[in-house]
Parts: sequence; C-alpha cells; structure tokens
Amino acid sequence: MSRLARALWTAVLCLSLCGCATLVRPPAVDAGSAAEARQAWSRVLERFVNGRGEVDFAALSEDRGDLDRYVRHVADTPLDGFADRDEQLAHMINAYNALSMYNVIDSGIPATHAGLHKLTFFIHRKLPVGARPMSLYAFENDVIRPLARAMGRPEVHFALNCSALSCPVLPRVPFAGQGLAGQLRREAKAFFARPENFRIDAGGRTVWLSELLKFYPEDFVPAHGRNLIEYANRHAPQAAPIDYAVRFTPYDWTVANSRRAR
Repeated sequence: MSRLARALWTAVLCLSLCGCATLVRPPAVDAGSAAEARQAWSRVLERFVNGRGEVDFAALSEDRGDLDRYVRHVADTPLDGFADRDEQLAHMINAYNALSMYNVIDSGIPATHAGLHKLTFFIHRKLPVGARPMSLYAFENDVIRPLARAMGRPEVHFALNCSALSCPVLPRVPFAGQGLAGQLRREAKAFFARPENFRIDAGGRTVWLSELLKFYPEDFVPAHGRNLIEYANRHAPQAAPIDYAVRFTPYDWTVANSRRAR
C-alpha cells in the first residue's frame, strides 16, 4: 500500500471512529467543595502514583472514590469560571491528568495507547469537562494549548500526562495556580533531564529529542527559540550546539501501569 493510500485509509478510519463516539458519563457522586475535590485528587496522586510517575491502576480501580469525586468536580466546573489565568490553567492541567487516569480505568486498563487504541483513547471517547463532553484530544488542542500560548507557557506540555511511558512524569502533587510558572519550569527541567528526551551525540553532530517536541513544534518555535534545540537548551542539563541536526526518540505509548510486565 502506498504512503498516500495509507494516509487516506487512516483519515477514513479517524472519521468513522469520530462519528460513533462513546460518551463516558461522569461519576454519580458528590464532589463536595472545590477544596475538598482538590484534596481528593491530591490523595489519588499520593497513594497510587510512584516516583516514576506510574500508576497502580488495579489498586485505584478497586478504591476509586477520590478519583471519582475529582472527575465529578471537573465535570461540574465551568472552564471559563476562573478570574485568574494561572488558576484556570492549573485546573485544566489537573483535569486533563485526572481524566486520562479515569479513561484508562474506564477503558479496562489497556496495555498501550499505540495503533488504533490511540484513536479510541484520545478521540473516540468523550469525557465530561465543564458540563460538556470532550475528547482528550480536543481538550488539549482546542482548550489547553490556546490558553497556554496566550500566556506564553509552552512548558504546559511537560505537565500534561496521558498515562503513557513517554509522557512527562506525573507528579505526586497537584498543580496549583500560585507559583504555576515555577512548577512548569520544574517539570520541564525534569523532562529534559531524562536521556530519552534530550541527548547530545557530539560525534554525529546530532541532538536526540523526545518526539513530543515533534508533535507541537509551533508551540516552541520561533516564539521561544530559533529552533527546537535552542528551546530545549533553556531547560536541559547542558546546552547543545543549535546547529546540530535533530532526531527524535520514538514515543513509547505503553500505558504507565506500575503493575505491567517488565
């Protein structure tokens, strides 16, 4: 099959899947106050996420009360109901991460997002966000990224976790509006400290970057660097020559399940 034929087949498949979306209903629980919901999310991260950002989905699925309360809060909270943009963006980051986690459990804890699973997980399934159904793809690309661009915060990409191994590591504490810029810089530095996300091959005059930067290059350049290397140098442990070639480490879509087979 030619490259064009494969592209057309993929487009047709995407359209067919989008046309028969699955609506994931919000949990039928009381979220409590906004502060109580945030505390519930904090307990989820502390109890079920390890130091590598992996989630014990099996244990969480058996004790999901706090996650359900926070997802209910996300469903009931209008996205435009924030006077402070840092508070708004922090809420969106936490909401995306929680909905991703919720989506994994509601999908039966799949082993990977790769292949057709990616379309189902990110596009086909509509999750409750601010009283309306929205796919994770739409939430990220139509809501979160435009706000982050308007705020000059490309580091938001290193805070969003889609439950895959190549995603930025999921922190064990929620993001907060107060001091959000520093939190995002912290996550960016942690991301580029991983050799699979930033590695200099001096002999080959090449810099290896995470494929994440290839997905969204317009969010990083030219506003925040002349090229992707110059942007990465802002957070990397050491600076790389910006005239080196760039190659990308393939994304690992394996679900970051702490109980997966090693």
